Amino acid sequence: MNNQQPLREHLHRIIFFTDTPAGQRFDHWLLLCILASLVVVMLDSIVEIHRDYGAWLLGLEWGFTAIFAIEYAVRLYCSPKPLRYAFSFFGLIDLLAILPAFISLFYGDAQYLLIVRVLRLIRVFRVLKLSPYMRQANFLLTALRGSQQKITVFFVCIATLVTVFGALMYAIEGPQNGFTSIPKSIYWAIVTLTTVGFGDLVPKTALGQALASLVMITGYSVIAVPTGIFGAELATALRGGERRQHPCPSCAKPEHDVTAAFCDRCGSPLYPRRDD
Repeated sequence: MNNQQPLREHLHRIIFFTDTPAGQRFDHWLLLCILASLVVVMLDSIVEIHRDYGAWLLGLEWGFTAIFAIEYAVRLYCSPKPLRYAFSFFGLIDLLAILPAFISLFYGDAQYLLIVRVLRLIRVFRVLKLSPYMRQANFLLTALRGSQQKITVFFVCIATLVTVFGALMYAIEGPQNGFTSIPKSIYWAIVTLTTVGFGDLVPKTALGQALASLVMITGYSVIAVPTGIFGAELATALRGGERRQHPCPSCAKPEHDVTAAFCDRCGSPLYPRRDD
């Protein structure tokens, strides 16, 4: 037997699993390092702190980068399938946690991309045994897939509306009032329709203000549509988790709510009547 094999297996159990005290300690220290590195990156973005303590913070950033680089190398070393880990979700996140530091050698502001290390905190679900909560996200994914076509149609309609409103406002107000192009007018229509209202573009004419009022009212009437679509699909997905296989004897629909006595498609009784 190769003497390295037991070492690789031991490291693999510590790094990739939390069923041992050593593995739990490793994950806890790793999460602390991730949090500390995020604090350092955020502090370094403050001008006053960067001016007075920039050198210290840079040293800490490189220190955390060295720790994460060593950890990434060890993960590759002890993984049974290094390439599979390297191209997995967590493998790519671990790589992104160290790449910005080296890119900053050529492009200084790239060091602030180290904030992507926050994605590594997803491991907290595994460390704190919160994986069952992650499975609840399947309901959200199911609802998103179910509402995809409806929301796509909705956004196509919205894109058409803002294009029409933007073109009209450009024709009404013109460059003299700040609407220098149709794309810029479309930007104004999007800001107004979504009720954000930055105020950087404001119609000056009475007709332009009337059109702006129409866009605002339209915004209030359509802004809740995607929420309603997604909410309805989410409710359907949640009910789907409480359904059981019981085909309707009339229309053969396969699934129904647990407490249902009648088919929700044709209204026929699901169970034969019993004569007392």
